[in-house]
Amino acid sequence: MVRIRMQRLGRHRRPFYRISAIDARTRRDGRVIEQLGWYDPTAADATKQIELNGDRVKYWLSVGAQPSDTVKSFFAKHNLIDKGAWEAEQKAKVERVTAARAAKPAEEPKKK
Repeated sequence: MVRIRMQRLGRHRRPFYRISAIDARTRRDGRVIEQLGWYDPTAADATKQIELNGDRVKYWLSVGAQPSDTVKSFFAKHNLIDKGAWEAEQKAKVERVTAARAAKPAEEPKKK
């Protein structure tokens, strides 16, 4: 299976990420099938933080590539995937976590 995920580059405390199509079994910074864009979280201008090749992203999604959660949020913000479905998926994740926390028995504070 092919995953669309980020590879970390850059120096210490100055991250830079490439968004790539990679075989799911490959390590994070391993061999890339195709580079689809980049993300610079430290860029001052929000319009210069991310660059995506939309045509290639749509191609990889059409052949079954699975984006990571972070990359999927980038795609939703740039209208490369259905934003409504993505928002519903995020809401369902939050509800599952909330339900799991509510079901967990309250722990008693430890006595010293």
